[in-house]
Amino acid sequence: MKYPTVFHLISSVCSSKNISLCLIGGFAVNYYKVTRQTADVDFLITKNDYDKILSLLEEEGFKLAYAQEVFARLTTEKSYLMDLDFMFVDRETLDKIIREGKQISIAGRKFIVPCLLHLIALKLHAIKYNPKIREYKDITDIIELIKINKIDARGDEFKNLCLKYGTEGLYHKILEKV
Repeated sequence: MKYPTVFHLISSVCSSKNISLCLIGGFAVNYYKVTRQTADVDFLITKNDYDKILSLLEEEGFKLAYAQEVFARLTTEKSYLMDLDFMFVDRETLDKIIREGKQISIAGRKFIVPCLLHLIALKLHAIKYNPKIREYKDITDIIELIKINKIDARGDEFKNLCLKYGTEGLYHKILEKV
């Protein structure tokens, strides 16, 4: 087995192409003390950098299952690996999130997770643009992240974050549950 985990694979592939990405989704939520099961690994990356590593991931058995302008899902039949989701952002956004993020280690490999407020902003954005699919899971994550990490949900900083990346209605839903 060339790569014992998907984290070894992504680390190696990205290093070989000098690609920066950010770990988001369930693994990032878990870093902030909210336990959530996940069946895939989510990354934030530029579309250009994703295009540079796609063929390498396909060589390792991943197949493109779904793609749109800002998102791609790769699946694998290898049971020791996990499916991959990539969310595309521009270079400036990615660099800012990485710069303000936290370095963590998974399977002995180093990754960056967004700072807590950036992670919540990403979840708000996902809900805003895909509420039917994202709201149930992501709003639960946001509420748990607020509670466990003692975020002042009624403070101006959080309200402004919700209004910028989510909606006023979403902000009020969150306030009702915290």
